[in-house]
Amino acid sequence: MQSEAPLTPQMRSVIQRMARAQRTPMHLLSPQQARDAYEQGAGVLEVPKVALARVEDFEIPARDGTPLPARRYAPSFEKLPTLLYLHGGGFTIGSVATHDILCRELSRLSGCAVVSLDYRLAPEHVFPTAVNDAWDALAWLAAQPDCGPLAVGGDSAGGTLATVCAILARDAGMPLALQLLFYPGCAAHADTPSHSRFATGLVLEREHIDYFFSQYLQRPEEYEDWRFAPLNAPDVDGVAPAWFGLAECDPLVDEGVMYADKLRLAGAAVDLEIYRGVTHEFIKMGRAIPEARQAHQAAAQALREAFSKVFDLT
Repeated sequence: MQSEAPLTPQMRSVIQRMARAQRTPMHLLSPQQARDAYEQGAGVLEVPKVALARVEDFEIPARDGTPLPARRYAPSFEKLPTLLYLHGGGFTIGSVATHDILCRELSRLSGCAVVSLDYRLAPEHVFPTAVNDAWDALAWLAAQPDCGPLAVGGDSAGGTLATVCAILARDAGMPLALQLLFYPGCAAHADTPSHSRFATGLVLEREHIDYFFSQYLQRPEEYEDWRFAPLNAPDVDGVAPAWFGLAECDPLVDEGVMYADKLRLAGAAVDLEIYRGVTHEFIKMGRAIPEARQAHQAAAQALREAFSKVFDLT
């Protein structure tokens, strides 16, 4: 572990426990083995699972006709504002199941509906399939009469997809109340200072990032495509307001700040919080990391405030 990382005592304890477990590094596993390992550990540090009035599985059609599994969470059966949530996992791992508790918390705390999408994963489905699936789901939700105003959000690679969807929504004239971004990937290359400083020993390592990129991208020019690296987007004027929840000890923190600055310079309303002393993936560690619970509350409040401008959640 890099000794310079200013971890909180709770975060340091989690990292030490992970090291003692001596699991095979994810980048040495096959994609399916990596998915299985992530699935098995996904709920270990989560807050308790809450019951909601409405939790239902359904399907959303992709443009090629493939049914994409999705799950709706809501505190009631009324028409509610809806957050499309896109899970993290480097476009290779993760699922509705791995992010079930987080989505329940966001719905419970915000009072809005959350729709979590199982977009297709690499390497079976390479770039830009995940982008297309995310956008198809958002467009489908926008056309549903029982769906209120929309926001889009996600963590890590899911945050990347959310930023892209926000730009596509702008281009399509689709109003979004908010883009909710937990430590999104935004850059084409892992070359910022935070990528060097936090390259090893802190949950998301350089070798993991290289592994995920190699599964998702097939050609060198795809690294520069703004649908993979939103910092390369030629224009973000008029995109939805953004809330960022970043982790201080995260390779992705610098590019998250850079993208927030890009949005601000384009005139977008941006609320950015850097949670000190925690790492990538911290929002799924609410049982052990108090900053995770703080981030859940802050994200839910951002949703409530954004939706209150267009919908009465009381």
